[in-house]
Amino acid sequence: MDFTYSKEESQFVDEVRTWLGEHIVGDFVSLRGKGLTGHDDVPAELQIEWEKELAKGGWLGIDFPKSIGGRECSLVEQVLFHKTYVEARAPGRIPNMGVTLLGPTIMAFGTEEQQRRFIPPILSGEELWCQGYSEPDAGSDLSNVNTKAELDGDEWVLNGQKVWTSLAQFADWIFVVARTGKGTKKHKGLSYLLVPMEQAGVSIRPIIQLTGGAEFNETFFNNARTTKENIVGEEGDGWKVAMGTLSFERGASTLGQQVSFRQELDELLTEAKFSGKWDDPIVRQQLVDSYIGLEVLRYNQLRMLTALAADGVPGAEQSIGKLYWASWHRQLGELWMLIRGTSGMVASNGHTGFEGKDYSLDREQRTFLYSRAHTIYGGSNQIQRNIIGERVLGLPKEPKSN
Repeated sequence: MDFTYSKEESQFVDEVRTWLGEHIVGDFVSLRGKGLTGHDDVPAELQIEWEKELAKGGWLGIDFPKSIGGRECSLVEQVLFHKTYVEARAPGRIPNMGVTLLGPTIMAFGTEEQQRRFIPPILSGEELWCQGYSEPDAGSDLSNVNTKAELDGDEWVLNGQKVWTSLAQFADWIFVVARTGKGTKKHKGLSYLLVPMEQAGVSIRPIIQLTGGAEFNETFFNNARTTKENIVGEEGDGWKVAMGTLSFERGASTLGQQVSFRQELDELLTEAKFSGKWDDPIVRQQLVDSYIGLEVLRYNQLRMLTALAADGVPGAEQSIGKLYWASWHRQLGELWMLIRGTSGMVASNGHTGFEGKDYSLDREQRTFLYSRAHTIYGGSNQIQRNIIGERVLGLPKEPKSN
């Protein structure tokens, strides 16, 4: 692989860097170096405004076709954008489900009418989306979905509950996997519906996290409604569409993530040397192991991007990468607390957090606590190992209980 930038690629990087320098001004200056792990250190409203600012510059949905309002950037340009963005220490991004998940899904499985209706407001930052997959009894095993939807004239009527709904309190729409086939089980009878959040039949209950924030929510549907046309794919095709959505989850931004991890590790190394912890041979060995692990992660990400560039189809590197980076970052959080020592165990007074107690966390404490979730959300480590074992190594499938 040739890592030398062409003239055009260098110009693209300069364009990105220049635009960021000119637009991270005013209130957005306070976002530099914040809004990363946990997102609790900045108001979500300000991050949403930053998404709209990016949209004005045409930086949302850079991979979308020009005909629908995107930039139609190549895979290399997409990688360079995310990498340059992080190198510039630009503001941390909110989980923009419309851009990363729903938009690509509609482009792949939706009708032309759905593309014209939903893609432009996603790319302008005017409509935010959240994801309605997980349920209390359907977490990693999405086939256990119990939320039901029935046709009532020209509308779908939904009843049920979703959980871990990221930023539902700010979302305008939610894409929902619901059971539309009566008496069906597992993968059969599921449909993929687009549901407006602003209606009497939708209610939201925040889930207060250890970090004190409420990025996640429970979402309840009580005779919630959406029009008959707001189904992606055919009725009963929900499993196929949902799996398609998940395939868009990891891609061009992975090298940007790796750069962010490098910045965190560099700061940790500086702190270890300043505090004298570097002189402890056990601590030094753990720091070196973390450095080596990050190099392994980097090369796996490059291998994944090579596979994407070859045929546009994400391979097993996706699961390998998720398993590896989630575990690596969780260990980094633990290493931060080891380096910090007793000061890492003390929080200062600030906002109302877990169980109503007033405290505020610094970045390192928030990384330690929030990174515990990395190995659970987006496909738990156990699920990733199953995928790698079955689809990569060809091992027998895990026995299913009756």
